[in-house]
Amino acid sequence: MSTVAEPQLLPAARPTLYDRWSARAAANPRIAARWGWIAPLLVTLVAAVLRFANLSTPHALVFDETYYVKDSWSQWVLGFSSTWPENADARFLNGETDIFTGQGSFVVHPPLGKYLIGAGMALFGADSTFGWRFAVALFGTATVLVLYFLAHALTRSVVFATIASGLMAVDGLAIAMSRVAILDIFVAFFVVLAFWFAALDRRRLDERLATAMLARSPHKGREPATVSLRWGAVMWNRPWVVAAGVAAGAAASVKWSGLYVLAGLGVYLVVTDALSRRRLGVELWPFDAVRQAVVTFVLFVPVAFVVYLLSWTGWLLTDGGYDRHSADAEPATGLWSWAPLALQSLWRYHQAIYGFHVGLTTDHSYESPAWQWPLLIRPTSMYFHQDPFGDAGCGWASGCVQNIYSMPNPLVWFAGVAAVLYAVYRFAVARDWHLALVLLGIGVTYVPWLLYPERTTFQFYTVVVLPFLLLALTFALRDIARGGVAASAVPGSPESSYRRATGQRLVIVFLVVALLVAAFWYPVVNGIAVPYEFYRLHNWVPTWI
Repeated sequence: MSTVAEPQLLPAARPTLYDRWSARAAANPRIAARWGWIAPLLVTLVAAVLRFANLSTPHALVFDETYYVKDSWSQWVLGFSSTWPENADARFLNGETDIFTGQGSFVVHPPLGKYLIGAGMALFGADSTFGWRFAVALFGTATVLVLYFLAHALTRSVVFATIASGLMAVDGLAIAMSRVAILDIFVAFFVVLAFWFAALDRRRLDERLATAMLARSPHKGREPATVSLRWGAVMWNRPWVVAAGVAAGAAASVKWSGLYVLAGLGVYLVVTDALSRRRLGVELWPFDAVRQAVVTFVLFVPVAFVVYLLSWTGWLLTDGGYDRHSADAEPATGLWSWAPLALQSLWRYHQAIYGFHVGLTTDHSYESPAWQWPLLIRPTSMYFHQDPFGDAGCGWASGCVQNIYSMPNPLVWFAGVAAVLYAVYRFAVARDWHLALVLLGIGVTYVPWLLYPERTTFQFYTVVVLPFLLLALTFALRDIARGGVAASAVPGSPESSYRRATGQRLVIVFLVVALLVAAFWYPVVNGIAVPYEFYRLHNWVPTWI
């Protein structure tokens, strides 16, 4: 007589530290509130230490600092960027910081980022390497803090918000771009800020819209889902939309790539509002959404335009800027004839800038087209100095190397790319607005670069993509820590506890290894003198280093 074996039951797993902390925080909200400010403070402190350490080294104009530092200083002094005499770099480094010619220079990015760099130079001295890198280090640190707030708004978890921002705090790409005085970290800061504001608006949108519908309904007291109205409420009181417009306008005022963020967030606000109205039972929701879209446009776009125009104030209110009086001799006719001559000149200047950007095909040894970025084929070396006699300070007889290399944490980067693909799948299944916002961030900061395959581009542009890559990774790690989204075990059962414990151990192992990899790369991304043999250990693939 055959017998059927009894099914083997998993032993009940001991609750993990994370589960115990979560239970305590749920039982005592004061614990969550306390860590809600301690965690971002600690992460921001770590980010600040890693970025400001060694900031004044090297005493050199690194990579494109040769343009942005001098342009920033002349713009701070004159109100517009000026040309400089030949061999200006060496004289500038020797303290001759006011040798600009006073003639307008053709610069191809809006002024805001250069004003921020110039402010640091005015504060600490134009001849101070710390001064001209102060603003990028400050905004790089602030980006980590704002990413914490964005991650917390999306996950509602102190732990996973700390993971997202902590990974950026120690990431090599983020650190390198926070210690070289060029513009991209400013764009990253304002983009993350704009998305945080959009998330704050979206978080309470359904609740506020339902409340407004109930107030207008003749059936007061009924649940929102049972209320049927032909038209919903038009909502003007949306300060976070205005704030998002200001931040997106500031991003565009640093680099034009911020315009894609403005357009993408605008579409996101309109679409999510339309879907909210449909869920809440508005009968004519497509037409109702159009009414609200007009209001959203008024709240969102004009403030961005005003911020952008204000960034050009110095150029508009002075006479020496490049092309400043191009419209005086030949005023525009037709559509632009109403505009003041200064604005007509500004428009012509913008046409010249656009022509430069779309036609930029200069060869560079570190150029990397956008299709290569997910594969991490060619990160950018922004500074390299080799001392064969060991005098650079590393105390190694075989010689020393100093390098500032815009390398993201390779483990985190490739895991993040995989997590983006996972987020696409999860969004297709769950239609979660949190994931939609993350994927939108990837889309508006990465996809537009694919439209210009011939343009000279660099891997370090991905510092703007990086926060959203880390958010996608954080959502994936959260699912792993919960035991998997497809788990069939009954919540609270031994199987469920076992899966959660296993998943959380995997997450801990991943984070520990990621920290070790970050520590291994930190000297190479931060310009610290290291032995040549240690430097060569980072040459994992032929196109690196």
